[in-house]
Amino acid sequence: MIDTQANNSSAKPEFEQALVNRIAIEAIAEQRRARRWGIFFKFLLAFYVLIFLLIYLPPDMSTGAIVGEKHTALVDIEGVISADTEANADYIVSGLRAAFEDGNTAGVILRINSPGGSPVQAGYVNDEIKRLRELYPDIPLYAVITDICASGGYYIAAAADEIYANKASVVGSIGVVMSGFGFVDAINKLGIERRLMHAGENKGLLDPFSPLRAEEVEHVDQLLNEVYQQFIDVVKAGRGDRLKNDEKIFSGLIWTGEQSLELGLVDALGSAGYVAREVIGAEDIVDYTRHETYLDLFANQIGATVARMLSSKFELQ
Repeated sequence: MIDTQANNSSAKPEFEQALVNRIAIEAIAEQRRARRWGIFFKFLLAFYVLIFLLIYLPPDMSTGAIVGEKHTALVDIEGVISADTEANADYIVSGLRAAFEDGNTAGVILRINSPGGSPVQAGYVNDEIKRLRELYPDIPLYAVITDICASGGYYIAAAADEIYANKASVVGSIGVVMSGFGFVDAINKLGIERRLMHAGENKGLLDPFSPLRAEEVEHVDQLLNEVYQQFIDVVKAGRGDRLKNDEKIFSGLIWTGEQSLELGLVDALGSAGYVAREVIGAEDIVDYTRHETYLDLFANQIGATVARMLSSKFELQ
């Protein structure tokens, strides 16, 4: 009797342990099944989203809508020229390359409506226009100005074979500017102590809460003058003898389309339709302008998310 109770007593813990183990194994298996199904449904959702985007994306006109017929290719530059806008060098150059590479392109119109922007982005486009014109010498490129073509916009336009504008267009602003604010007196009146710590004598260059130093101003002036001279050289190289001998052209002033015609900044007055019909001789216009699509936005968002995740990971290590 005593032996039976002892055996029952020793078997009970073993049974309980086996039951716990089995429950744990089943729980782990269930978690794995749930994880696999979760991954499957996530991929399925991503697939449906991708199909939806591909179906409802706006049509890409860069492939050429007129098959077998000569046409005028159009690339728009709209808004501030910057790396983080649609008027960035990559998008503009992508449209221009597609336009020139199409065997049915009779001529290219670069339609510009921009107040300017980054000299670097404008420089990239200017250089690419020169390369494409050398690569495809039989395809002319004309810049057509709508409302405004100033600063970086004109930097790009200067590379065209000819420039057209409306009589009321705003053209020019050939110059370079760097602006900012100074709050030195304001923080002194408010009793605020500025603490700026840096390694490198000029690392705090143009700090708005610190007094300007003469050597800082001199250095920035040299930078601005160098970029300014690059701008002048580009305009003179592009326009050549068509420019009037008037130093006001490079003073940063702006002019109407009619005044620009007198100064040699533009060649004639006319719209994109006029240039396609009367100058290029191909009235049908195909738009090669690259626009940001939903897929681009999605990819950018994914890239930003991954970058934040990696950044967080490295910060925690």
